Amino acid sequence: MTAVVKKAIFPVAGLGTRFLPATKANPKEMLPVVDKPLIQYAAEEAEAAGITELIFVTGRSKNSIIDHFDKAYELEAELEKKQKDQMLEIVRNILPPNISCIYIRQPEPLGLGHAILCAKPVIDNEPFAILLADDLIDGKEKGCLSQMVDVFDRYNSGVIAVERVPQEDTDKYGIVEVQNLEGKLSRIKSIVEKPDPSEAPSNLAVVGRYILPPIIMDILEKTGKGAGGEIQLTDAIATLLQKKEVHAWEFEGTRYDCGSKLGYLQATVEYALKHPELKGDFEHYLTTFADCLKNTA
Repeated sequence: MTAVVKKAIFPVAGLGTRFLPATKANPKEMLPVVDKPLIQYAAEEAEAAGITELIFVTGRSKNSIIDHFDKAYELEAELEKKQKDQMLEIVRNILPPNISCIYIRQPEPLGLGHAILCAKPVIDNEPFAILLADDLIDGKEKGCLSQMVDVFDRYNSGVIAVERVPQEDTDKYGIVEVQNLEGKLSRIKSIVEKPDPSEAPSNLAVVGRYILPPIIMDILEKTGKGAGGEIQLTDAIATLLQKKEVHAWEFEGTRYDCGSKLGYLQATVEYALKHPELKGDFEHYLTTFADCLKNTA
């Protein structure tokens, strides 16, 4: 019988140094894109894919993430008193009632692989998803993780989301060598962390969505420190490939690298253009602003 993916890990212990000073006291995962924080977009994507247990691996100064998904009695009482029913509904329904949130502290910053390993006690020998919130993915008709769950259900093997990047950017990503199976689906032959463009096996870059078998936890326990002196998930996946088949899925949709300032701004603009309350006025503003730029050029 094929296992069902019901758990998702959200590694949210990073320092977010590229957004300092904004992230000095506020987690990067709580940066808003229009009116929702990045972590909520990721949680909603997981919920849409059938995930019912959200496991947040947190660090110091990340309490606002916990507070965001918790009940806010004072705020709800104030909104109810002022009869702001629409806002009250938004606050009360950040996550459906069937979703459980689990919070685990990563004691020291030893890399993504170590953050995943911190969640081992609650995985219970089940397959699980990983979502990196600063990769905001607009899956258009179907979320990226939902697409990957379909692949997992069909092949009962690990799945990693990938996209093609310029060859000169391979040293910014984990890169996979693949054997194409059909359409956007491939079998991963090898994976390497941030290779020099002249040595990269392809330009297929790993992005922040994974579905992995529970054996990866045992592998991570035996994985030493790699690039940057950290325990790299990429190194553990390379070992996993010697034992089990893992697939690469070129997802349908658009990824915004919200770990970078440019990607974050692009996401904000494009999501604002789709927002039901803002899209008309915001499009008018952008058009007017673009005309001003042309006239001053």
